[in-house]
Amino acid sequence: MLTVEDIIKATGGELLSGNAKTFDGVSIDSRKISEGELFFAIRGERFDGHDFLENALCKGSGAVVDMRPASLPGGKVIIYVNDTLRSLQDLAHFLRMKRDIPVVAVTGSNGKTTTKEMTYGILSGKFRTLKNEGNLNNHIGLPLSLTRLDHSDEVVVLEMGMNAAGEIRRLCEIAGPTHGVITNVGSAHVGRLGSYEAVRSAKLEVLERVSTAVVNNDDGFLMKGIEELKNFRGEIITFGITNASNVMAKNLKVSQMGSAFLLETGEAESVWVSLNVPGLFNVYNALAASAVCVSLGVEIEEIKTALEKYKGIPMRFEILRKRGITVINDSYNANPSSMEKSVHELTRLGAGVRTVAVLGDMRELDEFSEHEHRTIGNIVRETGVDVFVAVGEMMGLAAEESRRVKRGKAAPVVYTFPDADSAKENIMDILKQGDTVLVKGSRSMYMEKIIEGITDVI
Repeated sequence: MLTVEDIIKATGGELLSGNAKTFDGVSIDSRKISEGELFFAIRGERFDGHDFLENALCKGSGAVVDMRPASLPGGKVIIYVNDTLRSLQDLAHFLRMKRDIPVVAVTGSNGKTTTKEMTYGILSGKFRTLKNEGNLNNHIGLPLSLTRLDHSDEVVVLEMGMNAAGEIRRLCEIAGPTHGVITNVGSAHVGRLGSYEAVRSAKLEVLERVSTAVVNNDDGFLMKGIEELKNFRGEIITFGITNASNVMAKNLKVSQMGSAFLLETGEAESVWVSLNVPGLFNVYNALAASAVCVSLGVEIEEIKTALEKYKGIPMRFEILRKRGITVINDSYNANPSSMEKSVHELTRLGAGVRTVAVLGDMRELDEFSEHEHRTIGNIVRETGVDVFVAVGEMMGLAAEESRRVKRGKAAPVVYTFPDADSAKENIMDILKQGDTVLVKGSRSMYMEKIIEGITDVI
């Protein structure tokens, strides 16, 4: 329950009208707001919540605005503030700081959402746990999630995304995390940040606030950045498969169905884990989740139980099987590092059968775009992918590169399409029974349409 007094105290706002004392929650969507909720009229690049104020007040119980209404509605609370977005963030911070509980911040170039979900799955078996739903990981979604913090919650797990330097720092100012998880550092957002070092620095902003850092010890580029930090005095917990770490996966066995490994969390702490989601990267995600949960007092057997219950997230390396064709639906998003990992997993999972990579353009790479797409073309050829279906203008450059025969590596059979719609129309003329097919691309490429084209037919 949110009180008017707390909202005004947190935001410095002015009560213009209304006599309600409490609210059931907060909303920024006039279409979904419920009775008893408070509407924050957020301004965005393409919208202004004030345009939907009347509709929000018809359904909800009040609103926070930064533009004084021409008339005040009867029976509804109106709170005036200088900046509605800043006020939402200030309210989230106010509610978080009222509670002396652990807050886990999960960031990294790849695996953030899966690691968050695995961590939540483990912790919720022992504690009452709050998480940000779906992909609400930015300067609006994260504070909105924190407004749901209940007096009975014992721990919070928050995914933190970023597009620019300083954004992780700001999210940490709002959430006040005690634990920071960095899954890895790759080339996501390199076009916006200008260099790989800048991407790493942006991820490392999480260490400015936390007392415990959980980091990928097999990521040499990340670990070099941590070594260069002079001001972090907290505890560092490492996880890995190759390099000796505090939390490790040993005797690893992988298959299309998932993986099995010996989870070691200390000299005398080990247990066999059967992970039911495929991909070597998901083993790393499981290790990251395990490491932070160990630091919060979860027993290793409890970790095993939760990890073995985890079923994955739709469109994130989701395995679909229809009439002899194995489809790897990884269409949610893509960047160069995740694309490389997925192509390698395709050839590993498809060993002994024909492999087909259906790859769409990777966005937000700017001046790095041609180089990164051509690199993917090289990877497709070098890993031995049999058929390459390139979707989009930039992935056409990858297709061009994949045709170049080097060091005796045979080029794949290549098909190019301008967009997902045209690829969808032709995909079933390309695929054969027995194929293992990867579908991946940036969100704006709508690669899920191609998945529909496959699954609707087969």
